[in-house]
Amino acid sequence: MSIEQFIDNEVKSNDVVLFMKGTPQFPQCGFSGQVVQILDHIGVGYKGLNVLESAELRNGVKVYSNWPTIPQLYVKGEFVGGCDIIREMFQAGELQQLFTDKGVPVGAAA
Repeated sequence: MSIEQFIDNEVKSNDVVLFMKGTPQFPQCGFSGQVVQILDHIGVGYKGLNVLESAELRNGVKVYSNWPTIPQLYVKGEFVGGCDIIREMFQAGELQQLFTDKGVPVGAAA
């Protein structure tokens, strides 16, 4: 399986996927940590994939999304954005609405 197929499979088989530096339990970058805090605060379940474990994954996800930075959040197979976009959407209430609109349960303690 190519890295693009792996990424595509992860994005399509999980409702919420966060490509990040580190893990949800131990973020290794401030931006990844911010997105983890936001997702945990909203109470949405998600899968975190550590791009530091594989240069192929780190580079592959940037090509896949055509987005130059990590973290990257996907909801129901759709690229949402990186840290700044996620933070702005959260502050405006738009991120919570996106999860609701996409049928992703929120409010469950992560």
